[in-house]
This record gives sequence, C-alpha cells and structure tokens, in this order.
Amino acid sequence: MKRQPSGFTGLVGIMDALRSERGCPWDKEQSAHTLIAYLIEETHELIEAVEEENPDKIREELGDVLFQLLFLARIEKEKGTFDIYDVIAGISDKMVTRHPHVFGEGVCETAAEVLKQWDAIKKSEGRHEESSLSGVPKTLPSLLRAFMITDRASRAGFDWRETVGVLSKLDEELTEFKEAVSLNDPAKIEDELGDILFTIVNIARFVQVNPEDALRKTINRFIGRFQHMEQSAKNLNNKPLSAMTAAEMDALWEAAKREGSYK
Repeated sequence: MKRQPSGFTGLVGIMDALRSERGCPWDKEQSAHTLIAYLIEETHELIEAVEEENPDKIREELGDVLFQLLFLARIEKEKGTFDIYDVIAGISDKMVTRHPHVFGEGVCETAAEVLKQWDAIKKSEGRHEESSLSGVPKTLPSLLRAFMITDRASRAGFDWRETVGVLSKLDEELTEFKEAVSLNDPAKIEDELGDILFTIVNIARFVQVNPEDALRKTINRFIGRFQHMEQSAKNLNNKPLSAMTAAEMDALWEAAKREGSYK
C-alpha cells in the first residue's frame, strides 16, 4: 500500500483521493445533506469521550469530527465555492478581529467584558442587526437553545438583577402550572410546563451551570443506577423489576445510589 503524506495536508490529500474519479464509491456518493447525520453522530461521540475524560478516545473522536469537516469542505470545493484553506483563513481572521485585547490594543480583564466586546464587534460587522437573539440555530436541542437565548437576552440587558428574583419566578410558574393541572386544560398545561422549563434554564444560567450538560449527566446517572438495580434484582432473586414491590425497588435504588460510581 502506498504510504500517504502525514500531517494536515496529507489528510486533505486522503480526502481528495476518496472523492476522486478512482476513489471510494461510498465517499463519492455523499453530499452535504447526507453528511449531517454523521457529523451529529461523531460530535456526540466526542462529547461522550470528553465526559469520560478519556484522552485516547478524545483524540480519536476529534479526528472523526475533523474528517467530517474536511468532507464538507471538499464538497464545497467541488462546487467552486471554497476549500478547507479558505475555512481556516476565515476563522483565523475572525478570531484575531474578535480578540483585540489579545492581538491588538484592547483591554478586557474579565470573561464578562470579553463577551460584551464580542457582541459589540459582531454588531459592528453587521451581524445580528435585526435582534440580539438572531443567529441562535433553531435546530439546537431546546434546552441548549433556551440557554443560549436567555444568555443573549441577558447580555442585551434584559435580566433579573439577582438569583432570588428568578427563583421567585419559578415559584410563580409552579403555582400557575398546578392551576392548569387542576383545570385539566391540556394546552394551558403545556404552556405552563414550558414556562417552568424556561425559568429553570434561567436559574441554571444564574448559577453558572449549563442545563444541557446537567440534564445529560443526570440521565447518565439514572441509566447507571437503573441498570445496577436490574442486575441486583437478577442476582438476588432472579426476577425482573416489574415483579418486585415498590419497597423492594426503593431498596435497590438506594443501594445503587450508595454505589456512587455513576457519572
């Protein structure tokens, strides 16, 4: 087998070869739209690797994500629009322009000052002229999208002054939700539940927790504990959870919590 050049240029060459006339039939059939699913999959695998704090896996998954980006850039090159080097030039220029406190004479002492400066520079570039909330992708998971939208609104000056205010708002929304449930009004219940979730996102922002990360970790803990319960039930009396009493399941759940190894 012919040895391929190493480094970034070598990887670009591999991508070019895969898409060439004598390249891989599967790779040649792909389009930007068909690659979306693979990009999402590889990104989530990278997130898992980061949360597992596994350096070898992070390195591998970073490579998979990078290759998807090269793939998309190669497809655009074939259309005559841009190539991966144009992408690199564009992001390099953007990062230098958006960090005048690093590459210029600007001064920012805190992360908050950096974000305020970032928004100001974006507006000066003609971005987000219609609204401070423009540019948040509609395809984001709703929890993450809500977090980004409330963060944008806060940076525009629309926010509570302290945590107690948003906590009081949660109490208010819970009361309205209970009223909707008592009235058995499905549309109202949905609206009020949405308000509760949105308020919780604001609380998460106030305490500097990303709600998407927090919920994902809670889901993982639940899966670990539940599977521990299933295995314990099988080991103890070889019967499924569905055949156990509530008290028996509570005991297994508490044992799983004490295990404490589920992230």
